Amino acid sequence: MSQRLATFALPLLLVHLAAGAAPATGNGKLLLTGGVSSIDGAAGGGLTPWATTASYASAGQWGATAHLTRSRTQDYALSAYGVAAGFGDRVEASLARQEFDAGVVVPGTTLKLDIAALKWRIAGDAIVDSDRWMPQIALGIEFKHLNPGAAVGGVLDSVAAKHNGVDLYASATKLFLAQGVLVNATLRATKANQNGLLGFGSSASPGRRLEPEVSVAWLLRRDIAIGAEYRAKPDKLAFAGAAFTEDDWKDLFVAWAPNKHVSLTVAWVDLGRIVGKPRQTGAYASLQFAY
Repeated sequence: MSQRLATFALPLLLVHLAAGAAPATGNGKLLLTGGVSSIDGAAGGGLTPWATTASYASAGQWGATAHLTRSRTQDYALSAYGVAAGFGDRVEASLARQEFDAGVVVPGTTLKLDIAALKWRIAGDAIVDSDRWMPQIALGIEFKHLNPGAAVGGVLDSVAAKHNGVDLYASATKLFLAQGVLVNATLRATKANQNGLLGFGSSASPGRRLEPEVSVAWLLRRDIAIGAEYRAKPDKLAFAGAAFTEDDWKDLFVAWAPNKHVSLTVAWVDLGRIVGKPRQTGAYASLQFAY
C-alpha cells in the first residue's frame, strides 16, 4: 500500500477497531449539540470544526454521518461530500472530498482536495459541564492532498506551493444549555492556501501560521439553530500579486434537524477575493445523514 493510501485509510481503520469493541450504535446526545458536517468533514459548523464528535453517539456507543454540500458564489462553485464516524464521544475519524470549479479562470479545470482527519476529545463534556465554565476540548489533525490539474499545478509549482499538507487544530466548545447557546473557538496551525485548494505554503512563506476560527450558535427551538462563523486565513500567496490575495471566510447559517437522522444547513457565505475575482459571496447548503 502506498504511503498516501495508508494515510487516508488510517482513520477508518481506527474507527473500525473501535467500533468492534462497542456494544451498539447510539444516539445519546441532544439534538443538534453535535454540530453538522464542516466542508473538511469534521463535526462542527460549516466552515470550522468544533470539539464535538461526529454522530449522536455518547459514551460506549458509536455512530456515523455522511454529508453532501454545495456552495455557489458569483464566479465559483464548490461541492463537498464525505463520511465521519465517532466512538464513545471521544474519537472521530473522517474522510472528505472537495471539488472546486475553477473554470472561470482556467476553462475545464476542477480542483480536487481529499481530506482524511482524526479528532480526539481530551477534556470536558459539553452536556455534563454545561452548568460550569469548563468547555469541551479536542485536538485534531487533517491530512490534505490536492489534485490541481496540469495547468493550475504548474502555477503552484512556480511559487513552491506543495500539493500535500497537514493542518493541526485545537477546539474548545462551550454549551450554555439553559440559554440554548453554543460558542466554539478553534486555533488552527496551517499553511494551506484557500484551505488547500491552491496548495500549501509558498517560497516566500513555507511554514505554518496560527489562525483563529470562531462559531456562535443559538438554538431557537430544539430542532432549529441559527448562528455565525468566522475563519481567518494565512494569505501565503500574497507576494505573488493581488490576484492571489486571500481573505478570511465568514457565514451566517440556519440548521434544521427534524430528527437525529437528518439535518439541513443553509447559509450565506462571504469568501472574499479568490484568484483575482472580487469579493465572492453566495449561498451554501449542506445535507447530513446520521446513523
